[in-house]
Amino acid sequence: SDEGQDDWPVCALCGRVIPPWAKQSLHHLVPKLRGGKGGETVRLHQICHNEIHATLTEAELARSYATPEALRAHPRLAKFIAWVGKRPPDFHSKRRENAGSGAEGLRMRARLHGDRGLEGRMAHATMEQLQA
Repeated sequence: SDEGQDDWPVCALCGRVIPPWAKQSLHHLVPKLRGGKGGETVRLHQICHNEIHATLTEAELARSYATPEALRAHPRLAKFIAWVGKRPPDFHSKRRENAGSGAEGLRMRARLHGDRGLEGRMAHATMEQLQA
């Protein structure tokens, strides 16, 4: 096992260790713009942090998801945690990081989260755009 692994921080969302070389960041439990400036932060894998902000608005985070326990209980985040838990602790997907923008990002999120209807509607909309 890696030297010093016992000292590595643990991700507040997925519960896996965060190796020093892994992409990581601090999450404000209450968003800064919602009164959380100077408030409590937790360390997360970057991919876990991305997923939180792709799932919840700043208002939702401040109002209902200002603890790690509440975040882990959110249905979409629970599904993500099960998915990412099967990956190595330094796993970071470029495609997931870029999944936030445009039709491809919407389609990717629809696939990840099992919304076949949205995926179909997005493919249809994109075809219409191509024909425009």
